[in-house]
Amino acid sequence: MDRFEELKNLLFSLEDDFAKFYDKGVQAAGTRVRKGMQEMKNLAQEIRVEVQEKKNAVTDK
Repeated sequence: MDRFEELKNLLFSLEDDFAKFYDKGVQAAGTRVRKGMQEMKNLAQEIRVEVQEKKNAVTDK
């Protein structure tokens, strides 16, 4: 569950950069958004693998 909290915190931390990029056209904010989204993608994949492993562990018993 800690990883889920980490994912939510990462999303909320990007909120200002999203606004700066989309509303004000700040290019550097766009770069930060892209970097943050890549981190979210990687974290989501790690969570996905963890869930699959737990599911398989329960199924195997």
